[in-house]
Amino acid sequence: MDVRPQLLEALSALRDRVAAARFPLALPGADRARRNRAELLTQLDDYLIPRLHAPDAPLLVVIGGSTGAGKSTLVNSLAGRQVSTAGVLRPTTRTPVLVCHPDDHGWFAGPRVLPGLTRVWAPRPGTSDHGPAPAHTAAAAHPDAYDAYDTKDPYDTREAYDAYDPYEDEAETNAPPALRIETAASVPRGLALLDAPDIDSLVARNRELAAELICAADIWVLVTTATRYADAVPWHLLRTAKEYDATLVTVLDRVPHQVIVDVARQFSALLDKAGLQEVPRFTIPELPESTGAGSGLLPASAVAPFLDWLLQRTQDPAARTATMARTARGVITSLNSRLPALAGAAAAQHAAALRLAHCVEEAYAEGAERVRRDIAAGEVLAGDALTRWRGYPDDSGAGEFLDAVAGSLTALLCCAVADADERTGQAWRADRAGEGAYEPGCDPGEGSADRIGVAVRRWRRCLEELAEEEVRGLERPAATEADRTAVLLAAVLLGGERGRGAGETLAETIGAQGAVRLRDRGEQLLDEYLERVLGGERDRRLAPLDALDVAPEQQAALIAALSVLQKER
Repeated sequence: MDVRPQLLEALSALRDRVAAARFPLALPGADRARRNRAELLTQLDDYLIPRLHAPDAPLLVVIGGSTGAGKSTLVNSLAGRQVSTAGVLRPTTRTPVLVCHPDDHGWFAGPRVLPGLTRVWAPRPGTSDHGPAPAHTAAAAHPDAYDAYDTKDPYDTREAYDAYDPYEDEAETNAPPALRIETAASVPRGLALLDAPDIDSLVARNRELAAELICAADIWVLVTTATRYADAVPWHLLRTAKEYDATLVTVLDRVPHQVIVDVARQFSALLDKAGLQEVPRFTIPELPESTGAGSGLLPASAVAPFLDWLLQRTQDPAARTATMARTARGVITSLNSRLPALAGAAAAQHAAALRLAHCVEEAYAEGAERVRRDIAAGEVLAGDALTRWRGYPDDSGAGEFLDAVAGSLTALLCCAVADADERTGQAWRADRAGEGAYEPGCDPGEGSADRIGVAVRRWRRCLEELAEEEVRGLERPAATEADRTAVLLAAVLLGGERGRGAGETLAETIGAQGAVRLRDRGEQLLDEYLERVLGGERDRRLAPLDALDVAPEQQAALIAALSVLQKER
């Protein structure tokens, strides 16, 4: 536990790289990568980094297990008084309870350990012990500074204490997760017991919080019963803890006297078969106190072997160091496999994002090519636009013709965008990564017709300004109006073969050189607006992908951070 500052810096840098990793696309293994990322951040933030910063902090023993296993009763019995509610209602433990010696309170009052949990304190029903004022979650980390903590806390009034119910089902509220801290002089210095929610709770929030607390433990104690010791959930957690080489203990609780030998033997056989031969195991018989009768505390003799084991780990410096070092070393060693797995998942996310983006870009590139082909073929100068052109200037005015041309061009662009979106949708539906790439209810194509209409009207206005500018620049007096020049230019640019006569008329009207110059400028203007419309719609489709933040640097950053950690270790 003699940690060099360089190692802590490497761990902090690695933690930041893990926090920056994102796995938003619905790829195979993405759910697992998100869970692994969350679990890894929890272990780094709640346990490893705080523990290496403060190796002298008390040992944190997390008491976890299945519903009704007797965790709270065990914690109360170890503490020597009722600090956590035990009863028949399930789930009983909703807000986790941490109990420690009063001298160790400062270690846990601040945000150094379990920084994501708000510290609260409320008087137990039927007691007059108000305990210490709650510490603000942003308090200083060192226990000597406890007296100087800012105590302007939401619960720092008598009225708030009376109104706050630490046993309220947090799953029914929007309150942030909380940690209730109790002190008991009977708990040895250097030891903290944490009663965690059920690992198989029907409330998802309780299960998630239980897993988070396990990640913060120096020692994880699995409490199970004679009827639940073969359940799948605790065994999954046991195998995970074994993989990380954490310090484990099992307590087989509430075992009927007549089968205690057989059940203990069968449970031990399962542990041995799972490769957990070295895990200490304790057995507590079924007693009247197990159901909350009387004081709700088990006899001292029932918990004495387990308590002696905890005391030995707490008071023997060598055993204490070995316990902490094993758990910390196990977490660090596990990074050798967990970080490459995250990096691989990050690379898969980036590759999928590129693949989805390529579908969008390819569809819009083909759409742009189609638009240019249709324009060259004179498809815009059709329908109402063609009728207005043939009737110009006797039956149709310049404004009517330009309105019809603008409407025809708008329709052509809308069809191209809709076709590109359909092609993109087909490609994305065929790719699992396309599921959920857009937020639910989000339609990037919404309002595209209005945007295209606005852009085309601006193009028309710019076209008229080009014509006006060219007419003003004639050296000889012009017998024509700028409107006629704009009509001829629009027919030349959008009419294809139908507009060939318009080009000749334009040359006769403003001169051959002026016609060539005006046509070049008009083509450049049209290209700019086509790119503006199609490129803008394409970018709107790509924006949600860009917002996913699955940059290629994530994979390299994770591997580089692991390499630096291995070097410093």
